[in-house]
Amino acid sequence: MMRILVWFRNDLRLHDNPALSAACAQADEVIAYYCFDSQYYGDNKSAFPRIGARRAQFILESLQDLKESLASLNIPLQISIGKPWEGINTLHQNFPVDAIFYSEEYAYEEIMQADELESLDIPLQSFEANQLFNISELPFPLYKLPRGFTTFRKKIETVISPAAVLSSSQSPLSTSPVASTPLPSLIALGLRPDAIDERAALKPKGGEKEGLKRLHYYLFSSKNLSQYKETRNGMIGSDYSSKFSFWLANGSLSPRKIYHEIKDYEAQFGANESTYWLYFELLWREFFRLNAAKKGANFFQMPLDYHSSVDAQFEKWRQGKTGHPFIDANMRELALTGFMSNRGRQNVASYLINNLKGDWRLGAAWFESALIDYDVSSNYGNWTYLAGNGNDPREQRSFNINSQQERYDPNGDYVNLWLKF
Repeated sequence: MMRILVWFRNDLRLHDNPALSAACAQADEVIAYYCFDSQYYGDNKSAFPRIGARRAQFILESLQDLKESLASLNIPLQISIGKPWEGINTLHQNFPVDAIFYSEEYAYEEIMQADELESLDIPLQSFEANQLFNISELPFPLYKLPRGFTTFRKKIETVISPAAVLSSSQSPLSTSPVASTPLPSLIALGLRPDAIDERAALKPKGGEKEGLKRLHYYLFSSKNLSQYKETRNGMIGSDYSSKFSFWLANGSLSPRKIYHEIKDYEAQFGANESTYWLYFELLWREFFRLNAAKKGANFFQMPLDYHSSVDAQFEKWRQGKTGHPFIDANMRELALTGFMSNRGRQNVASYLINNLKGDWRLGAAWFESALIDYDVSSNYGNWTYLAGNGNDPREQRSFNINSQQERYDPNGDYVNLWLKF
């Protein structure tokens, strides 16, 4: 009898999951495994937790949903806190596995996580799961990834389209002698519950089912996709943008699933610039992920002594006390909800970099801690882009914050929402 362990990380779903699909096709018995890696929880070199309570809660909700879905296939979900290779080794000692299947990640620390499994002397097989395209499908080798996004986009769009979405396995496997483990509490992860403010643009719930529900709502129920390009720079409410980033971040939604749903929507209701623009944004995500794969540790431009770099000026920025109402409103929204609009993220980053002359890496670290929808490649890619240290050959981008406020919050509705209690 063949037993395969599927190691979950940022692929917390059944649909379009090559590692899980392959394991279900090849094995008699499958064990699912997830680790709350200690490098992201508890004490660390940063001045604040790498994963804040709201993101951790969203991950816990996503795992609960995954656990329930896997149970219908007779697949138990084992969970540990610590180092993935240690947790897998302990599990292997008690219930020997014939292979480990997992989804590849492109960021440096996640690659190092996978490399540590080599010491276990268990056959490993990795699958690409969280991109529109596999690296082997690209019309150029990774080392020739275009420096600028526009060149990348034009090379991609004329040559390839995302592959079809893999269906979820429907057939239950042999019952495993391994039992699912309970999910840890936030307290066990070293965190305290932190509620989302009632003024939040959206109060998301984690999990594949919730992600698919949001996808169907934004496209087919509300048809908001047809106005996406016109509304995407909004700042108040749940529907000015898709908000898919919450579920994309931990893989509860597949980018390929979103792409093919867009195509289905266009077939039913017509294509326009807005329907294309959501795909355009997915291509930006792809571009940042490929850059992380290409550059490795250099993508992050570290090291940084976080504790010595946190000064009073940075703290005023972080807490929304700079004195500029547009910046402060955005930073308070982030602190109180774990979310900020794309327009807001660009402005507060520009303000820290250009107005306060702060270190962009510290701003990126705060976003990592505070955002529910934190994605390592998109976060650091956007910060380097705005700081002028990324791929685009132009100098750093400086926003006129007063003009931005006049353009995107002309009546002061957003500022009043977050600065007046």
